Amino acid sequence: MVLIRTLIATTLIATAFHAPAHAQPADIDFTRPEVVAGNLQIPWGLAFLPDGSALVSERNSARILQVRPGAAPVEVARVPGVSASGEGGLLGIAVSPNYAQDRYVYAYHTAASDNRIVRFTLSAPGTPTLIRGGIPKAGIHNGGRIHFGPDGMLYASTGDANQTGNSQNLQSLAGKILRLRPDGTVPPDNPYAGSLVYTLGHRNVQGFAWTAAGQMYATEFGQNTWDEVNHIVAGGNYGWPVVEGNGSDPRYRNPLVTWTTAEASPSGAAIIGDTLFAAALRGTRLWRVPLPGGTPDSVLRGTYGRLRHAAVAPDGHLWILTGNRDGRGTPAPQDDRVVRFPPGDGGGGETVFEDDFETDKGWTAGPADTATSGRWERGDPEPTTYSGATIQPGNAATGANALITGRTAGSQAGANDIDGGLTTMRSPQITLPTATRLTLTFSSYLSHLNNATSADYLRVRVAGTTVYERLGAATQVAGAWQQSTADLTAYAGQTVQLEIQAADTATASLVEAGVDTIRITRS
Repeated sequence: MVLIRTLIATTLIATAFHAPAHAQPADIDFTRPEVVAGNLQIPWGLAFLPDGSALVSERNSARILQVRPGAAPVEVARVPGVSASGEGGLLGIAVSPNYAQDRYVYAYHTAASDNRIVRFTLSAPGTPTLIRGGIPKAGIHNGGRIHFGPDGMLYASTGDANQTGNSQNLQSLAGKILRLRPDGTVPPDNPYAGSLVYTLGHRNVQGFAWTAAGQMYATEFGQNTWDEVNHIVAGGNYGWPVVEGNGSDPRYRNPLVTWTTAEASPSGAAIIGDTLFAAALRGTRLWRVPLPGGTPDSVLRGTYGRLRHAAVAPDGHLWILTGNRDGRGTPAPQDDRVVRFPPGDGGGGETVFEDDFETDKGWTAGPADTATSGRWERGDPEPTTYSGATIQPGNAATGANALITGRTAGSQAGANDIDGGLTTMRSPQITLPTATRLTLTFSSYLSHLNNATSADYLRVRVAGTTVYERLGAATQVAGAWQQSTADLTAYAGQTVQLEIQAADTATASLVEAGVDTIRITRS
């Protein structure tokens, strides 16, 4: 949104935080995802403890879970007084920068009459201390993200609480970014004397982060036209509800980036080097925004559905939270999930083999296939549904074509689904390099109705060994692209073929599958 050209008493964080003069662009390897936790209920906030484990808040359950790779999530707190309704509930969480001494965890939550910020210790989570209340609440636009800045102050984003006039009203805490001392009192160097308000004119900020040089950026939900990324400066006015997107009024600051609301609806944000990562809900992707300016691009488009948050772990991994169980998404198996991606090697890994199925690269059908219909072919998936569930998603994971079954279904779901057994596609021969780590990455879906069984499946095989398998079940599962990986290091130095298999063992059931953008990388 927009900014004030003449600022009152600004105190830039950068004056208290020093960093290298030339930060480097982010290098995250998105070909190596790791699901840290699954089957969560509307995860919303994420903060890291000093030991590298993460705390994840669940909006409606009021639970805080401790998650770490290779272990099941553990409930460590349940915040009392949470009133979960609409977009409200237990929202952002933050860990004290002095956690080793004070053990404090902070939470932003919706209560019966307002939004509040509380703090507590994990040893006594049932007796939180109220840090700040009186933040207007509503069924929508509650803001809710909290983070400690590099200056040691606690920052909180608030929504306009569905009352647009709140955003320009300095007497209201709604539609603002607030700056608090850790005990909730007003810092003496805030831009408005005696006020927690740091910036105003916001509709609904749900993500913000800082560069290494102390520059602050925030993501913001637009109304009907423009979502935004803004450079946040003390005392800035970002224009809502007078301006949405770019404007010409010098009283308001213009955004760094705008998107249509269908492309983004951005929530949580993280910054690595000179790149801001913005988790997109409606846009179902992760945006990468060059800082302080440049053309954004996106990754993970449609791979995990709605994305609620992105955060950087102490070890440099990028973590994301999915948001498919908030009533506006289509949950996939294991949703909602916490997924992390490792730092790259400077180029995301050297590609050994890649096929996005836009052209014919020599895949062949299995000679011993038994399926009587719905065999694999290269083509564009058609949008089909059955009983409200997506069977074919209507788009490839990338580009126009994918490897799919049931393509000639037209408008009738299941008219050409897999029937009677197995269908197979084999890649051309692939020579793998020696003495290296090899990772297979691909996008896929397996859709079926509740008459499927575990005898139905999607498999990826290498040299006759299954490296990935997804089984059917007696539940209705929609066709939604998901990204998966498999470790192929054991095949280093060999010449192999990839084999993609799908099977439906009964003619009465409806099973379809798709695979797209297969890549083998070395690192």
